[in-house]
Amino acid sequence: MNVVVAEDNVALAAFLHRALEKEGHQVHCVPDGAQARDYVLEHQPDLLILDLGLPVLSGVDVLRAIDGRAANTSAIVLSGLTDLAVKLECLNLGADDYLTKPFSTQELNARCRAIRRRRVDTPSAVLRHGELLLNRMTREVTLSEHQLEFTTKEFALLEYLLLKRGRPVSRQELLKQVWRVMPDAGTNVVDVYINYLRRKLAVFEKSDLIETLRGEGYGIGVRPGADALQTPALHLPLFSRVGVV
Repeated sequence: MNVVVAEDNVALAAFLHRALEKEGHQVHCVPDGAQARDYVLEHQPDLLILDLGLPVLSGVDVLRAIDGRAANTSAIVLSGLTDLAVKLECLNLGADDYLTKPFSTQELNARCRAIRRRRVDTPSAVLRHGELLLNRMTREVTLSEHQLEFTTKEFALLEYLLLKRGRPVSRQELLKQVWRVMPDAGTNVVDVYINYLRRKLAVFEKSDLIETLRGEGYGIGVRPGADALQTPALHLPLFSRVGVV
């Protein structure tokens, strides 16, 4: 993959550069958040390896700046912070993975390979349910020929529901697969983001595309023709029990 490493520690950046090149990746290093943001937006690399404690712009600010503007770039966050709230914030802003320092090169390489597999081993470039189309390559979503705009995490949630079309998906599975956190994490972030999706679909009177299945979770196309059980409207601002939306 074409990888950019955003790390201000010169020794660690050189170490990561050597390790990733040894795995066959093309690697470019930048020392601060502003350069990381600009490089990603200009070059759209396959993977961004991002330290959170960067000068000029923090890693979180970089994720916020590229969210929705670098659809083809995956991101792995590197941080010495183990706080769940920080991890959830990064994942909600579009990071694909979160690796806690100190880490081994074997683990980093394994996570890079996992991201590469997810990028390459896709069942279909376009996912469809009725008039809803989601293009996994261009990251565009259309409904009745109208284009919809989603944040990175909203897109990932909708994509996963479409991949599992026809069966219920539990909140625990969504936390693990979309947010990459432990299924027992004390957070209502899944319900919040389901509500975000429904609000955008409601513009076209299609909020019932996402079904609420009592005791099972959510799904698309699980009960064709049946009325979806809607969850109550959630009022913003909303915070999960760990303090992250």
